[in-house]
Amino acid sequence: MKNNDSTSFIANAEKKRNRAKWWFLVHSWAALPIWAFVFFICVSGTIATVSQEITWLVNPAVRANAPDNATTMLSFDEIRAAVKQAQPTAIIKSIERPVKSQFALTVQISYPDASSASVFVNPYTGVIQGTSSGLDFRSFMRALHGWLLMPFTVGYSIGWYIVAFFGVPMMISLVTGLVVYKRFWKSYFTPRLRINRGSRVFWGDFHRLAGIWSVPFIAIISVTAMWFFIQAALYDNNITFSTLGPPKFIDRQEVPNVPLNAPKPVIGLDASTKVATDAFDDLEPEMIYLPLSAYSHYRLRGRSQNYPLLYEYFDINPYSGKLETSRRVSDLSMLEIVTGSMRPLHTGDFVGLSLKLVYFFFGILLSMMIFSGMMIWTKRTYKSTQTLLSRSTKAPSKTTKPEPSV
Repeated sequence: MKNNDSTSFIANAEKKRNRAKWWFLVHSWAALPIWAFVFFICVSGTIATVSQEITWLVNPAVRANAPDNATTMLSFDEIRAAVKQAQPTAIIKSIERPVKSQFALTVQISYPDASSASVFVNPYTGVIQGTSSGLDFRSFMRALHGWLLMPFTVGYSIGWYIVAFFGVPMMISLVTGLVVYKRFWKSYFTPRLRINRGSRVFWGDFHRLAGIWSVPFIAIISVTAMWFFIQAALYDNNITFSTLGPPKFIDRQEVPNVPLNAPKPVIGLDASTKVATDAFDDLEPEMIYLPLSAYSHYRLRGRSQNYPLLYEYFDINPYSGKLETSRRVSDLSMLEIVTGSMRPLHTGDFVGLSLKLVYFFFGILLSMMIFSGMMIWTKRTYKSTQTLLSRSTKAPSKTTKPEPSV
């Protein structure tokens, strides 16, 4: 009798262990799509980092090819005149000079039928080289990575929240990885990548090595992603900490009274730019927004020379040429500086191609690290699943019933 009880107890215990293993394996396989999605986010973000440069490679319209006899770029006024000559009905909204001189200028225009477009203008000749009226490659990759192409209807897109939330598991993985990997700093001095010990050993070494060298990058990406989640939640709940105040318009008394359809006596784009650069000699104008109504200012945008992560803005009265407002880094609160720094820190788009290439390299490294983690996880989980299946399908051994003693 005791024999039967102990056999039954062992069988039940074995069943419980197998059941627990099955649940663990289901849990492991279920987690795999999550990390596959994180891998997709990292790969799309890596491509988005250099999407402007990829566009330059494949689309000649966005290149700034200088003629042999051209040495200087055209001014804002000359660019506006060239665009108006080529497209007389176009309403110019803004002119943007790119960070690097190899790119064409981007001029945002609208038409009387309410349609709009971006035109690419050669900064040396003023020739319109191409037009984009939809989602180009750069915008597509940023939308795919940033909010999964899900539309913004009321407030932030649900895709924005989904992508931003994955900064949390990335940060948890970073912290737990550093805790689990004892004396991780030794990998900086004695890196180990064994290529002749099988795929499992190789992917394990690669995963640890890529993780250690990517620690600062992972920290930046995960912290900024989590902040994007907080930022969206604050915005959608009408919570703001902006010190900007209400928008400012030109007083009615300052607007010249001219006949209908007659041109208003406004100063030129170059003159308005000079007003701002005379007041702030460290200003390098990158973009100018033209007035969209009789009560709007010229708005000039330039990157801060002391803190290049942020832009500074200057409003110039188009009638008097007076610099009426300026919004510099020194005018911002610390919270506004931190908030404004998150996007350029996340994308690496505030110095130029050199920093973008650094971000691109670490983006590939991070993507490969996640891929290697999935490879290790899949191999281990697959092997455990195979072992458990073979145990379950194995025929149970027959036990002979003991004959009763006489």
